[in-house]
Amino acid sequence: MLAWLKPGDPLYSAARRVAECIRNAKSEATRRAYAADWRDFSCWCQQNRLAFLPATPETVALYIAHLSKPEGNEKPRTVATITRRLSSINTMHKAARYRPPAKMDDPVLAETYHGICRLLGTRQQRKQPLTLDKIVRLLDAVRTTDLPVAGARDRALILVGFVGAFRRSELAAMRVEDLVRHRRGYTIRIPRSKTDQTGEGREVEILYGAQERTCPVLALENWLESGAIREGFVFRQVGLYGELRGGLSPAAVAEIVKRLVRRAHLETPENYGGHSLRAGFVTEASANGASDREIMRQTGHRSRAMIDRYARAEQRDRQSAVSKLGV
Repeated sequence: MLAWLKPGDPLYSAARRVAECIRNAKSEATRRAYAADWRDFSCWCQQNRLAFLPATPETVALYIAHLSKPEGNEKPRTVATITRRLSSINTMHKAARYRPPAKMDDPVLAETYHGICRLLGTRQQRKQPLTLDKIVRLLDAVRTTDLPVAGARDRALILVGFVGAFRRSELAAMRVEDLVRHRRGYTIRIPRSKTDQTGEGREVEILYGAQERTCPVLALENWLESGAIREGFVFRQVGLYGELRGGLSPAAVAEIVKRLVRRAHLETPENYGGHSLRAGFVTEASANGASDREIMRQTGHRSRAMIDRYARAEQRDRQSAVSKLGV
């Protein structure tokens, strides 16, 4: 990008700023995903002696056909993953000033992609919500044999994640400097999130609970006190001997939830993950009469579509329970 500008040129610093702005146009997570996608595509092309930059639509069609039904023990990629791979391939070609080869104006590629969608289906596999009764079972699953500091972290993570309806990435990025203590609990500022890439930020309320056992404020303060955490990341890694390390990654947040789900012996534990805390808040709040507007103010959702999705799931559960009464 503007490589003809050299140090000393009056516009050199501006050109570097242009490059920086282009990098920041996408989140770090998106850039990592695109880079991984491009490595996979380019390696596959090299293994099959095909050009990858520039690539042809026919090459891309062969690649996504491979992803939909790979050889050996590999699992087929989902439609969502394949769609992102196409976007990554186009992005890399645009950056190199080549025509994007993964556009659906090519009939062979378009028919291949639509055939894969019909074969694999496009419905997303959604994580099951962790409602309050299940949250209590997870809290009970924090073993007394665990390190006390690790147990304090896990309880705080579960309760704050559930009551705040946080994404796992938001829990991982949460910092002590973002916590504002007040009479009723905490206001937690989220500087940036998945649907807020420009950094407008939003505030989430965490209030004292009616019961000590499930109070997110007490759990959070117990964790901060146990770990003597005064600044930096709120949720940390805990070493073998109870020493605190760096902040948790979003994947680590999800793994803690999954570990407790397995310990709690919930049905189909593979259907739960980091998003289950957020989904559980929506389901529980909806069932208890919270309005869509109130729920959306807490979750940061921009539309009612996701709220309706969980409300319908909760309605189906109630109908299923009624149908089993035998009346």
